[in-house]
Amino acid sequence: MHHIRTRRLRGAPLRGAERRRRAVRLTERGGDDAAAGLPQLFRPAEIAKALGCSEWWLKEQARRQRIPFTRVGGAYRFTAEHVAEIIALFEERPRDPEPSVVDNPRPRQPKHATAGLRAKPPRRVSCPSSSPTAA
Repeated sequence: MHHIRTRRLRGAPLRGAERRRRAVRLTERGGDDAAAGLPQLFRPAEIAKALGCSEWWLKEQARRQRIPFTRVGGAYRFTAEHVAEIIALFEERPRDPEPSVVDNPRPRQPKHATAGLRAKPPRRVSCPSSSPTAA
């Protein structure tokens, strides 16, 4: 069986091997290359794996513009600075320490506080034919 080599259409996405070859060519170029000063862009799958979340969640947060991102060719991409900012956005700090129980004792509530409770009215259906005064 012969391997048929097909031509890639202009604008069509690169296949895996061709993408890797181009990436190697970009990184092998010298320091005077224009791409040497560009930031590295990461795919949502890579960032999601690093953050321990789903790729869908990451894309949804970007779509709703809750996290920083770059959109290249209609696809979400993230830089290392974006990831650091995402981590900072979702960081949670402990609240002020609560006073100890001895310093501020809470008044105890009775176990069965019924002062504010009222029974519902009965759901009786009044039928004129079944009432004793109807006869």
